[in-house]
Amino acid sequence: MKDFDAIIIGAGAAGLMCAMRAGARGKSVAVLDHAQKIGEKIRISGGGRCNFTNIFAKPENYLSQNPRFCTSALSRYTPADFIELIDKHGIAYTEKTKGQLFCEGSATQIIDMLVGECADAGVQIKSGVRVNRISRDGEGFTVITETETYTAPAVVIATGGLSIPKIGATDFAHRIASQFSLNIIEPRAGLVPLTFDNEILESMKALAGVSVDAVVRCNAAKFSEALLFTHRGLSGPAILQISSYWREGDAVTIDLAPEIDVFAALKTAKQESPKQMLQTVLGSWLPKRLAMSILAELQLDLSISQTPDAALQTLATRINAWRVTPSGSEGYRTAEVTLGGIDTRELSSKTFEAAKVPGLYFIGEAVDVTGQLGGFNFQWAWASGVAAGESL
Repeated sequence: MKDFDAIIIGAGAAGLMCAMRAGARGKSVAVLDHAQKIGEKIRISGGGRCNFTNIFAKPENYLSQNPRFCTSALSRYTPADFIELIDKHGIAYTEKTKGQLFCEGSATQIIDMLVGECADAGVQIKSGVRVNRISRDGEGFTVITETETYTAPAVVIATGGLSIPKIGATDFAHRIASQFSLNIIEPRAGLVPLTFDNEILESMKALAGVSVDAVVRCNAAKFSEALLFTHRGLSGPAILQISSYWREGDAVTIDLAPEIDVFAALKTAKQESPKQMLQTVLGSWLPKRLAMSILAELQLDLSISQTPDAALQTLATRINAWRVTPSGSEGYRTAEVTLGGIDTRELSSKTFEAAKVPGLYFIGEAVDVTGQLGGFNFQWAWASGVAAGESL
C-alpha cells in the first residue's frame, strides 16, 4: 500500500502540469500512466515541434456545452505564464502564424521540462502502469494497478480522450466518470479531415495533394486557412477547424478564391481579353489542376467570350461558394482532439473537482472543453492542470 496526497492518472500535458504544481506546494504526488513512453501526444504534436500555446488564447477559441466554463482557468494561467516557464528552461521558440508558438527544436524539450519540474517537486512518475480499479473508501480513494495499490484523498483523471488510439488513447476517463455517475457529453472526433461519398470523392481523387487558401463556413463558424485535397476527401487547417463545428448531414461552404469576386473578375476578363480560354483565366487564381477539374465538372471548355454570363455565374459560384456535404470524417484515428467528454456542469470551474465526488478531479481533454487548432488545446491542458494542481 502506497499513500500519497494525490494520485494523477495520465502523464500527458495536463497531468504533468497538475503534478508539478501540486508537488511544488509540498504535496506528495504519484503520476501513473499505462504507456511505456509518457507525453506521446506532446512529442508528435506540431510535426514534432509542439505548438505549445497560442498567444491569443481566449474563451472564444473553445467549444463546450458551457462556453463560460473555461474562462476562470484560462484567465488564471495565461499563455504568458507558460512562456515564462519555457524561458526559464531556455527553450527557443518561434511564432509561425496567428499567434501559434512552436519549439525551434524538438517537442521532447517540453516533455523534458515538465518531467524535470516534476522531479524537482518530488513527484513520482510511473510509466507502464495499468490501473485496474479505482474505488472510494470513506474520504479517500484506492487505486489498484496490476502490481501495486495506492491510496490518496484525491485522484485526478488526466487521461485525455479518444483521439489517436495508436499512441494509447482510451475511454478511461469516460469509464471512471460513468462509474461515479457523472454525466458525459457525447464524444466525437474533432480537428479531423472530412470524407465524402464515392460520387464526390471521384472528382476529388485527381486533386490529391492540391492545396489552396480558402474560407470555409459551417453552422455560423468561419475559418480562413489552407485547404488540402486528399485521396479520402478534404483536409488542411481550414477543414480541421471547421470539422469541430460540423455535424453529420451539414453542408460546408467553401470559397476557393476568397480574395477575388470571381464573377466580377470573369466579366472584366470577358471585356478586356475575350479570346482567352477559361482555363487560362482561372489558372491565374487557382492551381492548374483545380481549375481544370472545375471546368471539366461544369463541362466548360470555351474561350471566355463564348461563355454565356449565366455559365460564368455558375462557375463563379462553384469557386466562391462551393457547397458540399461530407459523408463523415476520418474519425479518432486521425483526429487531433476529442469533442465532448465530462460534462462541465459536474465540475468546479475553479478547481475541476467533481461536486458529487469530493476528491475526484478531471482535467485536460477529458473535459467537455475543446480548443481550435493552433496551440489552444495545449493552453487548456496547462490551465486546467494548474487549476487542479493548486487546489489539491
